[in-house]
Amino acid sequence: MSEESTLPPKVQQRLLRFQQLQQQLQGTLLRKQQVQLELMEVENALKELEGVEDDVPIYKAVGALLVRAEKPKVVQELEDRREFLKLRLEQLEREENRLREQIEELRARLRKDLSAQAGVGL
Repeated sequence: MSEESTLPPKVQQRLLRFQQLQQQLQGTLLRKQQVQLELMEVENALKELEGVEDDVPIYKAVGALLVRAEKPKVVQELEDRREFLKLRLEQLEREENRLREQIEELRARLRKDLSAQAGVGL
């Protein structure tokens, strides 16, 4: 018999929930990393545009094409994107913290359940 099948259903459910929370945390961390990378790209683009005169031709990617655009408009789009990404990053950080707290609470409950289960078996 496997060890999991000897656990009470309540403990099995907590173990399943624990695994689900860990998977959610991994997904959140991956999304957070993607947002951080995009934010870094936007900030680098804005930094590069600081030294460019307003009358110098600017091109931006639109799908597979490069399209000529006005510098002020591109800068505004990048600044708007940066603000959106910062808000998204804050949201993901809150979600990460919430998931970490839930995981720790569940880990403590599982330790208590498993130590009680081990005591019963002795």
